[in-house]
Amino acid sequence: MEKALVLMGCAIGAGLALIAGIGPGIGEGYAAGKALEAISRQPELKGDITSTLLLGVALAETTGIYGFVTGLLLIFVAPRIFLGML
Repeated sequence: MEKALVLMGCAIGAGLALIAGIGPGIGEGYAAGKALEAISRQPELKGDITSTLLLGVALAETTGIYGFVTGLLLIFVAPRIFLGML
């Protein structure tokens, strides 16, 4: 009974952690759209806008990567640790 409960909790937690990938995708798309608008208004600032965009996208992507790594840990590592405690 406890084993099934641990596995269920890890599976639900991993699924919730992987939902974290939605936020960076939406944010990066929005940022890219706004960067294109800014470049179309002031083409002479293309280099500055692009470098700022890439820095922002890299920072936003880290949250998705953290969610992905957390999901992988909950699927492959956590069940063994928790079942070893029982």
